[in-house]
Amino acid sequence: MLIHALTATNKSPLLALARRIADAGCNLSESRVSTIGTEVSLMLLATGAWDALAKLETALAKLSRDESMHLVHYRTGPRQNSSHLLPYLVEVVAADRPGIVARIVDFFSQHGISVEQLNSTRYQAMQTGAEMFQAQFTIGIPAEIHIAALRDDFLELCDGLNLDAIMDPVKF
Repeated sequence: MLIHALTATNKSPLLALARRIADAGCNLSESRVSTIGTEVSLMLLATGAWDALAKLETALAKLSRDESMHLVHYRTGPRQNSSHLLPYLVEVVAADRPGIVARIVDFFSQHGISVEQLNSTRYQAMQTGAEMFQAQFTIGIPAEIHIAALRDDFLELCDGLNLDAIMDPVKF
């Protein structure tokens, strides 16, 4: 069961959700917690027997009545095996301006590459005060794609957009 919760950072439901998952007899298989602005976002994947999942659904329905939290949950299936995808990490740093993420995602999409994870932020450079942008993408590159050619094309795109970027295999 996939559970997504959004709420103010001072009211993080992580403990409450983790307890309800355990109390229902389910396992917390995967989790992502992220604070963005004044909000916290939780994505949790709970697994268990059908009756444990039904019990969890009932508990989540009660919890979703809290008006200070947006809660969505639904049953999902197992992820398909993606062993044909090579995991790569892409890091980009640039002067902040609109459209950077859209251009990079468009490039990956045109090449049949999936974006598995994305973290990005804006910050002010300590030395100059310039508004900067930084992003880390974890991508899945189909094994049949020639990596050197892809890297060359990607770095050429980044040069044209005045982005500093690297593309390296994930090493863990």
